[in-house]
Amino acid sequence: MGNGGSKLEKALAESPDDERYYGLENFGNTCYCNSVIQALYFCKPFRERILQYAAKLPRDCPENLLNCLADLFVQINTSKKKTGVISPRKFVQRLKRDNELFSGYMHQDAHEFLNYLLNQAAEILEGEAKDEAKARGLPPPAQPINTWVHDIFQGRLVNETRCLQCETVTSREEVFMDLSLEIDQNCSLTSCLRNFSAMETLDRDDKFFCDHCCCLQEAQKRMLIKQLPSCLILHLKRFKYVETQGRMRKLMYRVVFPLELKLSNTAPDASGADALYTLFAVVVHVGNGPHHGHYVSLIKSHSTWLFFDDESVDSITECQVQSTFGSTQEFGASNMDHGYILFYERAPSASC
Repeated sequence: MGNGGSKLEKALAESPDDERYYGLENFGNTCYCNSVIQALYFCKPFRERILQYAAKLPRDCPENLLNCLADLFVQINTSKKKTGVISPRKFVQRLKRDNELFSGYMHQDAHEFLNYLLNQAAEILEGEAKDEAKARGLPPPAQPINTWVHDIFQGRLVNETRCLQCETVTSREEVFMDLSLEIDQNCSLTSCLRNFSAMETLDRDDKFFCDHCCCLQEAQKRMLIKQLPSCLILHLKRFKYVETQGRMRKLMYRVVFPLELKLSNTAPDASGADALYTLFAVVVHVGNGPHHGHYVSLIKSHSTWLFFDDESVDSITECQVQSTFGSTQEFGASNMDHGYILFYERAPSASC
């Protein structure tokens, strides 16, 4: 997919002197890990906060997944050369010790890993905040602690259910770190988001218990975004269980995702509903099935798109990013590179 060394050198020359572009060594099917780490490294607020976190770590602190990731980010960030290869061995070993799911050499799911990593990072920060409060003789926080991981990635959904008998609307809120979207053949990301928030009718065996009517009633429900995150992660559900085949299969569907995105499925009272998001990273699944294949990442850094494939770093064009939309043909597709996880960052309000 790359363009060759000369264009990469030109792209690197035009980037800031303190920016680094390092490939990551593969330790046997750890591409799922490498591709996600690259996306997170080029998530500017996440990198800034984890480097600040690393600077405050005591030398004798017990090893955990978050400080192993912080060490890796520091290694990349302080490297003398602009590009090269770094080994994430310490992080991968910690990951395999902490979670049996990632301990083998089988093909793993990049989205499952991303979810685990962000949740673990938040839990570690919450635990450290509680320990610090205890050490200072303060009472433990009564409410869930809001960490910098939450500040960057967490959004809020509102689930609205309207009873069709009495018209009473019941609202329930829940938080999210990413949104998983159902996909269809020849669709757009905007249509996937619209379907995510489409009105659903609850009837027959799926009626809603209305507290106002005190009985089961037909109802309509929908899910809207109430609070927009700073960085929006969208997961395209390309792997689906097919009952007639009795197995999981990969959906090769063409899903067009824009370089700039405005969300249309926001609640009426959502703050910052007009926010403009720009695409800065795509984790791509390469292959024709869910249990095998390869992961790479496409990263936009300082207006240049780069291709990260484990140890390799190369320059690519915007057209090559668009080639990962998928195929217009469900079967017989020759292109096996499909956008799987999309990372968008919210543009400054002045740009919206």
